[in-house]
Amino acid sequence: MTKTEQVKTKKRKVPPILYIALGLLCVGLFPQIQSFFKPESKIGSIGNLLLIKDNLNPEKQKGIAAFAKGDYQEAILLRSRFANASFKKSLLQQPNDPETLIYLNNAQSINNSLKIAVSVPIGSNLNVAQEILRGVATAQDEINQNGGINGKKLQVQIVNDENNPDIARQVAPELVKDNQILGVIGHNTSNVSLAAAPIYQQGGLVMISPTSFANNLSGFGSYIFRTVPTTKVMAQTLADYTLKTARKTKLAFCYDSQSPDNVSFKDEFLAAFVSKGGQLVPTVCDLSAPNFNPNTVVSSAISSGADGLFITSHVDHLEAAVNVARANQGKLALFSNPTMYTVKTLQAGQQAVKRLVLVAPWHPQVNPAFADRMSQRWRGKVSWRTATAYDATQAMIAGLQQSQRRDGLQQALHSRGFTVRGASSAVSFAPSGERTSSPIIVQIQSNHLDYDFVMLPTTKP
Repeated sequence: MTKTEQVKTKKRKVPPILYIALGLLCVGLFPQIQSFFKPESKIGSIGNLLLIKDNLNPEKQKGIAAFAKGDYQEAILLRSRFANASFKKSLLQQPNDPETLIYLNNAQSINNSLKIAVSVPIGSNLNVAQEILRGVATAQDEINQNGGINGKKLQVQIVNDENNPDIARQVAPELVKDNQILGVIGHNTSNVSLAAAPIYQQGGLVMISPTSFANNLSGFGSYIFRTVPTTKVMAQTLADYTLKTARKTKLAFCYDSQSPDNVSFKDEFLAAFVSKGGQLVPTVCDLSAPNFNPNTVVSSAISSGADGLFITSHVDHLEAAVNVARANQGKLALFSNPTMYTVKTLQAGQQAVKRLVLVAPWHPQVNPAFADRMSQRWRGKVSWRTATAYDATQAMIAGLQQSQRRDGLQQALHSRGFTVRGASSAVSFAPSGERTSSPIIVQIQSNHLDYDFVMLPTTKP
């Protein structure tokens, strides 16, 4: 080998001090890099992924792209400002998009933040998902614009569970494993909440459902809460109205046997209705049955002497209940539970669901000031799901103001005297995790141009 070749093959030695300096630099930057939006998250998104694809605009896409590229410390602040600006422009174009408002607040909380998650059915019921997200986004925006939680901004990770129990069983362990997540707002339907609740309970992660009614959730565990009245209280309120105000004494029942919400409410409503003097008309009407025929059901109920019909279905399959209403053609008085309180019911049912009476946790007339503020913010009508999701997030915020640990949050929510201002009344929890509040009665009415839910006077049970 020549001397020239020896020189070429000889490795250049790097001074050890340089390795040490590089190591220290990486260690020093790692926490800041790690805190930036965590695009490596296995589930959901805090701004790095697009979950709601309807009415997508370029500015939202730009914001999400900038959000997702937080790989290096020197780019973090620049990309944050870019994402911030893009999300603001997107909201100017689509002010009713809660996903963008949540991402905007997340982009403004790079460091020194507290993180929660919200799980909603984006894939299976976008309207319901957005109703819930609007409540969460409003509470997040309010607290962040007012200095945060003891100086820390609130960051929200959005998860799509598609109202699917199997997906919930996959999502819940990942949320438990992420130590940065201090609590979960969700889930929507009771079968999904019931699937996830054991995992949260065992993992010591607070779950506050804004929309699940099933009796099985009551007292499920010390980490499980909800911000809707119990099924029993709502059923009693509806039974009182049916008998004392509507003066209907013989009811047939149509429900989805595969939906825990439906089964719980049907059982409680039937028990309350009969105990108060009402009569059950024995008509078989399972909306999930393969041979279900709405015309046959209505004819059978009428021939059996019914003067009213209770109908409800899974929130993702409202068509079945609407078909019963169409077959009814106004012959029997119609009653339902909060599941039917959706825009889809109004749009699909129209004249067929006019005068349908249902019980609900909230209505804009309960708190007009809050409803007006929300309507202006979101450029549209506000549903009970938005209000109860707002309340769930407010409860989470109030608990985190007392403790920024998972177990501390749980203890705060259970503590005697815990209360926080909600969309209609103060939010507090019974030892069972139930919210103590009173439901209201609403009816679908028409003004010749549109159909809407109108609050009616109630007789307390």
